[in-house]
Amino acid sequence: MQFDPGCRRCPRLARFLDEVQLKYPEYHARPVPPFGDANARVLVLGLAPGMHGANASGRPFTGDFAGIILYRTLHQFGFSSSPESLSVNDGLELSDCRISNAVKCLPPQNRPLTSEIAACNGFLRHELNQLPPGAIVVALGTIAHNAALRALGLKLSGYRFGHGRVHALGADLQMIDSYHCSRYNTQTKRLTPEMFQQIFRRVRALLAAG
Repeated sequence: MQFDPGCRRCPRLARFLDEVQLKYPEYHARPVPPFGDANARVLVLGLAPGMHGANASGRPFTGDFAGIILYRTLHQFGFSSSPESLSVNDGLELSDCRISNAVKCLPPQNRPLTSEIAACNGFLRHELNQLPPGAIVVALGTIAHNAALRALGLKLSGYRFGHGRVHALGADLQMIDSYHCSRYNTQTKRLTPEMFQQIFRRVRALLAAG
């Protein structure tokens, strides 16, 4: 199923967004659409919009700490026209890259329920099915990793998450895992800029290899 900007399939998330909209009337506070090149071979998949990031701006990873390292790295490897994503009107464009989330709506405490991830999985399935042959999914964290597997009807036990691990998800699709570029992971050094750069260096190598 295609992305629905008015989706209210998850009652808890819908109520929470209504509350957020009242508190922050200038915020997007609705499902956040994927962003980037419609014909991209690279899909960067996160968890869910952040309260003062994508939920506010309406663009994935825009306005929060995680977006700083993501867009800087995308720019470094030629996927983004700018190292900074400031707003939906900043003119930034992605090339051969698209960014999305496993859950399109802001969850309370940034923790979606299993049922909410499942309810949103049809949107992700559509996105994955639109990818061209030879595409690569960059899964930011275990939840994104598992959501992609579920969307493709694959057993989770057959594809263990591991930073830097590459999985063949069929003849024409690969997935590479990365720790999420969250403030917590970067401040604790679980994920360093160099580690994140290595992920996209590998992505470039995989694309070049066909």
